[in-house]
Amino acid sequence: MRKQIYTSKTIWSQIIIWFPLLLIPIMYVFHGTMSWQNNLSQYIVPLSMMIVAYINYFILAPALLKGRKKEFWALNTLLVVFLTIGQYEWLYHAGNEQHIITLPYQILVESKEFNPQFFFIIRGIFTLAICAGVATSVLMAQRWSKAEKERRKAETAMAKAELVNLRQQVNPHFLLNTMNNIYALTVFDTEKAQKAIIDLSKMLRHILYDNQQPYVSLEEEVEFLQNYVDLMMIRIPDNVEITRECNIPSNCQIHVAPMIFISLLENAFKHGISPEHKNFIHIKLDADNDNIVFSIQNSNYPKRESERNGHGIGLKQVERRLEIAYPGKYKWEKGFDKNKNIYSSKIIIYDTKLYNH
Repeated sequence: MRKQIYTSKTIWSQIIIWFPLLLIPIMYVFHGTMSWQNNLSQYIVPLSMMIVAYINYFILAPALLKGRKKEFWALNTLLVVFLTIGQYEWLYHAGNEQHIITLPYQILVESKEFNPQFFFIIRGIFTLAICAGVATSVLMAQRWSKAEKERRKAETAMAKAELVNLRQQVNPHFLLNTMNNIYALTVFDTEKAQKAIIDLSKMLRHILYDNQQPYVSLEEEVEFLQNYVDLMMIRIPDNVEITRECNIPSNCQIHVAPMIFISLLENAFKHGISPEHKNFIHIKLDADNDNIVFSIQNSNYPKRESERNGHGIGLKQVERRLEIAYPGKYKWEKGFDKNKNIYSSKIIIYDTKLYNH
């Protein structure tokens, strides 16, 4: 269907281009000179232009694009010169014998200041050369446009494949940390471990079903984050202050790329808690029809090199996923306040009008 539409547009565009050109000889012909010989003579020039244009479009310009420059210029030169001489022979010799030369040519023939043969040949070469250049430019523009569309299509497919791959990498990384937490919990509190397994099952449901979609309901993602925090609160010490604030519209229809915020939570729990100090983790999510803002502030007690696992892979994945899912439509602010020993991270997504309908 698209091919038929494209063919129809191409045919009509050709008609629009050539029909006015073919009308010009009839519009300027003098009364009393109408005959089939005269009409044919009037069309020699536009027909020559059509021949040059189509030969370049279908034969010579493709050869140029393949790197055959010498062949392109040589054949074009021969074609233009041959057709120009053919026009001259027809209009000046055949037409003169039949006494059907048009007035402008007659004026040039009778003029002593101009060489009509030289003027006609130069003008013919110039006109046909322009036709060759226009036809070649049109083909090159079409090929460039097609190549650009294919490049964008390939980039989109590559970005989608990379996003799927990143999601597959997020799941094992997240599960590894969570299973370690549950394993530690089973040592000293079986009942809490059972509750943790229930919370984990809810999270796995989100990972297995919702995470396979490019965008999920923001309410479902918030519930997923709440389950994660509940799971972590079972095993953290009493000297940790955790606050959660969520402001989203009622009957929320906003969607978001899944599991983008979870790595920020993991990072806060990993580096924001120390048994010897008073700790805090403040979590806030705001969403409206314009922005999604997720921010975390936590006390900062970085792990020693020997205690680290993952080597920061979670945050690197967050940045890459943001680039793929929200190109040019997000902002990630993060930094460490040495005076207050506070690490802050905020993701702002300017996306609701594009995806969240």
